[in-house]
Amino acid sequence: MTAVQTALEQQVILYDVSWDAYRRFNEEHGPQGSTRFTYNEGTLQIMVRGYEHERLNRLIASLVEAIAEEWGNDFENAGSNTFQREDLQKGFEPDSCFYLHQPAAIRGKKRLSLTVDPPPDLVIEIDITNYTLNKLPIFAAVGVPEVWRYETDTLKIYQLTAEHYEEAAESAAFPGVRATDLTAHIAASQTLKRTEWLRQVRAWARALAPQQ
Repeated sequence: MTAVQTALEQQVILYDVSWDAYRRFNEEHGPQGSTRFTYNEGTLQIMVRGYEHERLNRLIASLVEAIAEEWGNDFENAGSNTFQREDLQKGFEPDSCFYLHQPAAIRGKKRLSLTVDPPPDLVIEIDITNYTLNKLPIFAAVGVPEVWRYETDTLKIYQLTAEHYEEAAESAAFPGVRATDLTAHIAASQTLKRTEWLRQVRAWARALAPQQ
């Protein structure tokens, strides 16, 4: 067992954990607070996310929503829904995730299951300690096409190619949206009032909107 605790978040990593034990952890905990479970073929990470983690998560989710709204794109924000695939021995709860291509496929559902529902089109992952379990292989295995990962004050875009991710300069979900611009907007949020920041983000997104 490996335990890591910082001022920003706490986590425990357990090894040789069975699928049934992982499911029990998840079910007994329930949808409480900021605790998240990630499982990958016997390795279980239990994380309690602090304020900075959640602030960044909500900030980046706001970026996604602002772009989609300014472009007139339909979407569903599935938040940190629990996704599990017993046949792959993988389970995760993203910081945030979005359905962008066929949001109507999940609209109105009470719960989602990867056995019948598609994976999210975009996953947001925050790593502010550099001690977290590498979740990219999990996302790749279930077929998430794009990941926005924030680490070391930088947002990086990863796109699924074959069975692994490659870093990309711009988003495939939102063509023309560059990782450097997203990083700059996140940095600007540190000093701007939220309303002013949102106005700037929306003006930027509007200028990038595809011509109808």
